[in-house]
This record gives sequence, C-alpha cells and structure tokens, in this order.
Amino acid sequence: MASNKLISLAEAVRRTSRDGMQYASGAALPIGSDAVAFGRELLRQERRDLHAIFHCNSQQLNLLAGAGAVTRAECGFTGLEVFGFANGLRRAVESGALALEDYSNLAMALRLLGGAMNWPFVPATVNIGSDLQDRSAFEPDAYPSRTKIPTVTDPFSGRPVGALSPLKPDLAAIHVTLADPLGNAIMLGTEWSRFELSRAAKRVVLVADAIVDTACMRQFPNLVRIPDIVVEAVVHWPFAAWPQSSPGMYDVDEEHMRLMNKALATEEGTAQYRRDFVDGYADLDGYLAMIGAEKRASLSATATGFLLDPYRPWILPAEVVAQLQAEGGVS
Repeated sequence: MASNKLISLAEAVRRTSRDGMQYASGAALPIGSDAVAFGRELLRQERRDLHAIFHCNSQQLNLLAGAGAVTRAECGFTGLEVFGFANGLRRAVESGALALEDYSNLAMALRLLGGAMNWPFVPATVNIGSDLQDRSAFEPDAYPSRTKIPTVTDPFSGRPVGALSPLKPDLAAIHVTLADPLGNAIMLGTEWSRFELSRAAKRVVLVADAIVDTACMRQFPNLVRIPDIVVEAVVHWPFAAWPQSSPGMYDVDEEHMRLMNKALATEEGTAQYRRDFVDGYADLDGYLAMIGAEKRASLSATATGFLLDPYRPWILPAEVVAQLQAEGGVS
C-alpha cells in the first residue's frame, strides 16, 4: 500500500546518495526544469567522485563540476543556450579533473529508454561513423574506441548498427511541478526523458515545486507521468530549479544565470558562490530568503502561469505540507 514519502531535502540526500555513485538529473532543457536544489545539497553534504548522467547539462552539473564533486560525466549537450558555455564544466574538463563522455541528445534519450526497458543494449544508427563513436573520454588512449558504441549485426538485414549501453543510474533526482505525498507526479512543460529516467534509475527522488492532494492525481490520471510505485522519496522545495525555470511556476532568473556562470569560471569565484548560494542558508526558509521576496514575485509573474490553473484547487498549504513531512519517510 502506498505511503507518505515526504521528507526534507537534507534527509533525502543523506538517505539516497553516496560518494562515487552514478547520479542522474537534468533530464530537461538546460535552462528548464532541473532539480538544481538537490545538487546544491549534494555539495552541502560534501558528496565526491560522482559519475553524473545528464541528458542535457544544466546549472546543476555546471555547479557540481566546477566545485569538483564530479569526476566522470555523460551528456548530450553541455551549453547553457543563450547564457553561453558552462564555465564550471569547461574548467573541470580542461583541467583534467573531469572526464566528459559525449553523446548526441537522441543517443542519451535512447540509452535512458534502454535502461527503463532493461535491455542489454540499444541498437541504433545514431552517432555511428563519427568521433562520437570513435572517441571515448573514459578510454582516451584508444582510438578508434571499440567499447563506447560497439558495432553489431542486424540479424534481419545483415547491416551493421551501433550498440548503445543502457543507462541505469544509482540515483535520479527529478524535478517535477506537482507531486502528491505518495510520489505521483505531474510535469508541466518539456519532459525531456524524465519519464524514462524515472524507470531507468535504481532509486528516484522527486523534487517538487508544489505538493498537491492525491485527489489531483485522480482527477488527471492521464497526466501522471511518474507514478508512486517507482518513487522512493518526495521533497517539497519551491523554486527547486532556480535560477532555471519551471513552466507554470516561475521564469528563468536571467541575472543570476549570468552571475552564476561567471562565478564558476574560476576557483575563486566558485568558492565565493558556494559561500553565498550553497552554504549560505540553513533550510527552505533561508533558501527562499536568499533568492529574495521581490525576485521570487517577479519570476512568478510568468506568462505561463495559466498552465497551473487546473491544479490550483489541490495545492496544499505550507503548514499542511510541513505536517506531512514530519510524518513522512521512505518506505
């Protein structure tokens, strides 16, 4: 029987993460929905030697890489779109502190699907015949690589196709717009393989901008893309994607996106950023105060706010969520 899985962010990181694990997040657009707050907490708890799996790089991976918490990463895209290249990630790669394995976005989506379906490998024609197949950051001295995307023979046509390795990360922290205390989730906006990631990962933590009554999920069952059966814990953390955006909830904080990326370009800037925006708060109230009431109000005045309208009657007030969290736990 489903149970209340609401716990604090700090407790979720403590219970589900460890040094050296394969950690996945960022399965959304690089300036869109991502559990950036979970990455901040990984740093606060001094997790190290992470093997990061991100469909698209985001400010979370940019921060984790710049702070030295990630030593291996697999990505389909590493920029920050209009905000430029990810300086923390670039600095980690250029210094040799991080090995970055590169795939196309389609390849990452297929690998997550393969993990979700428990396939031994994913037959595909993407990335074949290019350095995406021949170059491996995990085997830099082997060229052309014969282990990154091996070639197999299609038994029906006889033609060679690539064999992509499926992704089955130890932990996925997935940002969602709405979750109920049981672990059912609705995502607004672009999904970008969060559906597949939730099935591929060995453990799943939802990081939700808002908690709703389960009656909301029963009202819109066709929109519940992540069901409670695959979820281990639920975290309520408004502005969890900040400074990135969450459709229907808040826009991207353009000013902070630029400030953050500029800071991550140097070790000194990264250390200062950590002091101010990672270690500079004690709890959710402190986090929200750090962003600032005026800034939060401005970002929340989003043109996409109408997307949230059908679900507003079921959003639980903060005091009810706090009580549920006090009663909750990982089942």
